[in-house]
Amino acid sequence: MDFIIALVALVLGIGGGYFVRKLIAQQSVASAETKAAHLIEETRTKQKELLVEAKDKALAVIEEAKREKEVQMRDVAAQQRRLQQREELFDRKLLEFEDKQQQLQDARHKVDHVKEELLKLKEDSLKKLEAIAGLTREEAARTLLERTERDVKDELLSRIRKLERETSEEWERRARHYIATAMERCASSHAVETTTTVVALPNDEMKGRIIGREGRNIKAFEQLTGVEIVVDETPQTIVISGFSLLRRHIAKIALEKLILDGRIHPGRIEEALDAAKKEIALEIKKAGEDAAYEVGVVGLDPKLLQILGRLKYRTSYGHNVLAHSIEVGHLSGLLAEELGANVTVAKKGGLLHDIGKAVDHEIQGAHTDLGRDIMKKFGLPEEIAYIAIAHHEDHPSTLEGIIVKVADAISGARPGARKDTFEQYVQRLEELEKLATSFEGVEKCYAIQAGREIRVFVHPDKIDDWTAQKLARDIANKIEAELKYPGEIRVTLIRERRVIEYAR
Repeated sequence: MDFIIALVALVLGIGGGYFVRKLIAQQSVASAETKAAHLIEETRTKQKELLVEAKDKALAVIEEAKREKEVQMRDVAAQQRRLQQREELFDRKLLEFEDKQQQLQDARHKVDHVKEELLKLKEDSLKKLEAIAGLTREEAARTLLERTERDVKDELLSRIRKLERETSEEWERRARHYIATAMERCASSHAVETTTTVVALPNDEMKGRIIGREGRNIKAFEQLTGVEIVVDETPQTIVISGFSLLRRHIAKIALEKLILDGRIHPGRIEEALDAAKKEIALEIKKAGEDAAYEVGVVGLDPKLLQILGRLKYRTSYGHNVLAHSIEVGHLSGLLAEELGANVTVAKKGGLLHDIGKAVDHEIQGAHTDLGRDIMKKFGLPEEIAYIAIAHHEDHPSTLEGIIVKVADAISGARPGARKDTFEQYVQRLEELEKLATSFEGVEKCYAIQAGREIRVFVHPDKIDDWTAQKLARDIANKIEAELKYPGEIRVTLIRERRVIEYAR
């Protein structure tokens, strides 16, 4: 019984639970449907609001676009009007230009026509004048020029002389100032030409040891050095003779070493000569470095300084070439300062202008070309390398080249700088006189002032004042073109007529 009651209660409990659950589910579904319907309603309301808002914005954008379009249309219309106005203006200008061009062409045709008529009239007038005068146009022009020249010759000559005198005096004054200033600031020694070197001996017995048995020592020494040993009766002295200063100096050092050592024989002579050559090499290097330091030139290659130092043992007309190069370097720098040129280029060019002479006895070619090649080989710029050639050119193309040429002439022409032989001196004077007498109308001439001036006497009946002026210039030009000389040669032309009468 209890079991049935429990079973009935269980069945009733399950049925009641199911009913309650179903009821709760129905209420939940109803509530969800209500919420969904509410959400759908809210969504529709928002959708309508968004649509209305979007329509309003679209309308606003459309209105703004219409306004911008209207503005653009107005701008386009204004631009079109301006373009149309410009086109109309351009058309009018083009028409005016075509009209003016046509007018110019018409005027040109008229001018050409008038010109042809004038030329025709001129030709007719010239023909009539030639017929009346009995002269052609060229003959009349020549006659007029001759008469004009004859009438104004004296006046022109006087004017030319005055201008030349004023100009030459001014430039000569300035040139003398520059050159004198440079020369006063640069003092150099005088040249002494010699071909011998004297070696002192401790005693006369040393002469016999130098000569050796049957002269073998002196013969070996002369053969190895290329110089001549003069042993005479002069006490405690022998003389080394030779044209090469370098060989004489090497021989002197070697001989002094042999005398100091006391052992003199062919083997020892070779050793002494080798030691002397090494010593000379060091002296050459030091001489090049000292020369560059003295002039104030820096940045030169050590090998180039070695070549420069060799000029210490090279002479020209008795003038030591290294001393000459140092002097030219100083003068070039001083002149460059006065004239506002490149002082560095002038100094380097002046110091190295004769460097080709250091190797011209070993390599074929002129020292100018060799010097330029050497400087270019060691990386010097063309403006400096060119000076090696420029100082022997008639008209150097650079200011620094002209300065070095002038400095070279000053160094070579100053008193005591060079030593000419008597034969060379006479030959130069003869060449000057021969050149002057080659001109027509020259009666006689004399070279004076050691070749620094030449006085030319002309026939007064063949040469007038005007021609004398031209003849003096022609003689000077020919001297410049044909003769090689240091410094300046003054040409003085003398034309005079002497009339002698006797009163009895």
